[in-house]
Formats: sequence, structure tokens, C-alpha cells
Amino acid sequence: MNIIITGATKGIGLAIATAFAKEGHHLWICSRNESELKETANQLETIHTNTKVNYQQVDVSNKVACIAFGQWCVAQAAQIDILVNNAGYFIPGAIHNEPDNQLEEMLSANLLSAYHITRAVVPNMVANKSGHIFNITSIAGVQAYANGGSYSISKFAMQGFNKNLREELKALGIKVTAVIPGAVYTNSWSGSGVDPNRIMEADDIAKMVVAATQLSPQAVVEEITMRPQLGDL
Repeated sequence: MNIIITGATKGIGLAIATAFAKEGHHLWICSRNESELKETANQLETIHTNTKVNYQQVDVSNKVACIAFGQWCVAQAAQIDILVNNAGYFIPGAIHNEPDNQLEEMLSANLLSAYHITRAVVPNMVANKSGHIFNITSIAGVQAYANGGSYSISKFAMQGFNKNLREELKALGIKVTAVIPGAVYTNSWSGSGVDPNRIMEADDIAKMVVAATQLSPQAVVEEITMRPQLGDL
């Protein structure tokens, strides 16, 4: 299969890319850091010799760059089978006192990136009458919590994007799945003092994403909600 994964050099994105590479699929990945992209592609192709990893440096907060990335992927593949909208990041804050423009920054990176890349890729899926889109949201998008601020707002919006996309595309043979993880041990938790065994592994998320792609055409997993066994932090 031909698979697009945004934000694929770290954390959940890297875990998903690795899981699909193990199965020999061809990947199109992006992130902001070109050297990390090159290293990721080389490692995946070296370890998993049946996979091919194409990469492009992309600032997902930039609309033009997002559209260009989506078009670049489509131009190289006759059929896009899976799109994983994973790119995004967390800035803590409270609505009443966070810095000006923090909402715009969070929406651009965490919501609009998925919107623009999806719009660039979906015509290919519609033409082929198949495809599967995964939108990586967050527990912060279904439940407000302290210090969530604009990040939480962006993830609530991502949930709305996913629900509308699912409704629009279901009759066209295209599946849409929201992935809603709680705390996952990625670089953002490094140095936090939190025991890695207290929260989930990125690979846990990747395994569920891969599993959701293995159903019959008439079945879809609409939401994958995952939390640490002991509950949210």
C-alpha cells in the first residue's frame, strides 16, 4: 500500500511509520527537520528492505507547504491507500492568560495541516473509490483539563473535522478513523519525571492503527480511544 504519514520522525508518527514499514508498504513522510527525515528514511529502509520511504521537509503550519506536500505525494503514487494526519504539537496554557496568537499557532499546526493535506489527497481516493484516513486527535479533544488552553481547543476542532469528514466520505468508499490517545511516552515527556511504565508506548497506538486497516471493506473503526491502564494523568 501507499501510505502518507505526517510528523513521522518522532513519537506516534514514527511508531506508525515503523509498523507499516515492517509490512513492506511504501511510505511518504514529512516533518520540519530534514536531517531527521533522512535518518528516519534510511533506518526504515535498512531494517525493512521491502519498504520504500519518500520524504519531504514540511512546516505543517504553512498552508501552501501542506498543499504542496499532498500534491507531491499524489503525483508519485497512482493510488493513495492511507493518510495519517499525525503532525502537531503541544503548547501548555490557559485561555485567559496564554500568549497572543497561541490559538492561531495551535490551530495551524494541529488542525489546518490535516485539513489542507486531506483536501489535496482526497480527490485521489475518491477517484479510486477507496482509502483510509486516520486523524490523530487526543483525549484533550474530548475532555477539558487544566493547562490545556488552545491546544485542547485545536483537538476538539480536530474531532469535529474527523466527524464531518467521516460523514462526507463514507458513501464514497473511504474510511475515516479518529485516534484518541491519552498520555503516550514520547519526547515531550522526557525529563518530566513521569515513570515511562505509567503511560502508554507509542507502539501501542501504532498497533491499533495497523489493526484498523485490516478489516473488510464494509467495516470501519470510527474511533480508537486509548488511555493508560491506571487512567489519565
